[in-house]
Amino acid sequence: MKIKKKIEPHYDDRELLCLHDRPNDFLEIFKNVVKKHPNRIALCFGEHFITYKQLDELSDSFAVGLLKSGLKEKNILVINLANSIEFVVALFASFKTGLIAMPVGHRHKKEELISLYDDAGVHAVIFDKETEKEQPINKDGHSILFITTQVETNTDCLKFNELLKKGAEEKISSKEIFEEEPAILLYTSGTTGRPKGAILTHLGLVHSFLHFQMALGLKDGECTILAVPASHVTGLVAQILTLVGCAGKIVIMEHFEVQEFAILAKKHELTYSILVPAMYALLLHRNALIAEDLKSWRIGAFGGAPMPDAVRKELASKLPFLSLNNAYGATETTSPTTIIPINCNDPGDSVGVVVPCGEIKIVDDKNKEVQQGETGELWIKGPMVVPGYWKNQEATKSSFHDGYWKSGDIASQDENGFIRIHDRKKDMINRGGYKIFSAEIENLMMLMDEVQEAALVPYPCPILGERSHAFIFSSSTLIEPSQVRLQLLEKVADYKVPDKITITKEPLPRNVNGKITKAPLRDRAHKEL
Repeated sequence: MKIKKKIEPHYDDRELLCLHDRPNDFLEIFKNVVKKHPNRIALCFGEHFITYKQLDELSDSFAVGLLKSGLKEKNILVINLANSIEFVVALFASFKTGLIAMPVGHRHKKEELISLYDDAGVHAVIFDKETEKEQPINKDGHSILFITTQVETNTDCLKFNELLKKGAEEKISSKEIFEEEPAILLYTSGTTGRPKGAILTHLGLVHSFLHFQMALGLKDGECTILAVPASHVTGLVAQILTLVGCAGKIVIMEHFEVQEFAILAKKHELTYSILVPAMYALLLHRNALIAEDLKSWRIGAFGGAPMPDAVRKELASKLPFLSLNNAYGATETTSPTTIIPINCNDPGDSVGVVVPCGEIKIVDDKNKEVQQGETGELWIKGPMVVPGYWKNQEATKSSFHDGYWKSGDIASQDENGFIRIHDRKKDMINRGGYKIFSAEIENLMMLMDEVQEAALVPYPCPILGERSHAFIFSSSTLIEPSQVRLQLLEKVADYKVPDKITITKEPLPRNVNGKITKAPLRDRAHKEL
């Protein structure tokens, strides 16, 4: 089938290659699915099943309830929930009201949340039992509407179920959606330690879904297990929105657990997954994959980190009918930039070919395109690339050039169009798919008493890919690794806390310009395994 594409002007100054016959927005896609398959199961969580008609009705009711509580179009609604039915209901309610949904990971600490809420200018927050204690509910100066999904709570705030009941009394009036308007705000950590809010539009969401559908050959009625965080672009776009677009079934896991995943995969006849390589490695490590139970599982997409060759080979041996497909992307690209084509002959270490409407450049330090096969920084352009960062012109200006987003990854492209990622320019650690920007943790450690210098480096891990090792220079005998960990746990998500901490009495190595050089520290971290 020939894909019709055309060049269109978008975001004031970009000429973008777009799919010609596309829906205007994701709500249009959702409404078409509801019309065609009202009684098909959309969501499954434990013993709870929600059809597409019910999801439509629930998101209608919640949308009206949000508007009745005083929220207005373009207000920012934080969804600070673990994977749940309520998460999906709130997401589609935001589309229907014109609110900007802002999913936030459920492992964030109070200081992180305060910083994010202040930066975004948040109007309302939905939270659950797991995230309640970290909410700045009584913080002076915050006029935020807090909504809990808990039935019983001592917290003085609105209840999710009460808003549903209130909203059920009347219908939501339809509104015109402009595809370039912000639909979702996703914060991503930066190399400076300051998070940046990537603006995801309906233009990007629609193209990302269609890219997944076309590249992976997704069919009507697929089934996936949502085991990665729904608040991450992978769970949000590659699973929730993509499966809704396919009128498929989303089996929700609150948290990933190996044996439960295997049981659910068999029970629901899993067809499509997207996991980080560490999850596939754990499934193999715990001997959870039994071929005869998983014959429906056709597509095993992965992203967030490279797939170890040993894991790839063992998966191919145990599940020969499973097509492994790397999907490389970022929050700034609304998920996929490149995808390994379905049933591709051994792509080796490639992350795939560019999606149908994507454009890439590989440039040197002077922003000049390199020759085929040569390495340089990967720049990405297309309708799926975000227009910029929320209220951050400086970051937008430095990260975007001529419509391209500068990924910070060092890549090459071969004669067949396959992209390979060789290294990264950004000082970032990939811990099982969770990104840790060293600067954020280093800055926090430098604020601690007795810490004179601090550096964070990765070391290899057979399951997670990488773990983090902190080196701290202190002339004091009063500081201990346990103290550092406890102080960090009060400020950041647990996965950001260093797995190892070494306190040295010697200054950290520096280059001729006086900057800490990390190569010797990485070598030392490897030797201390």
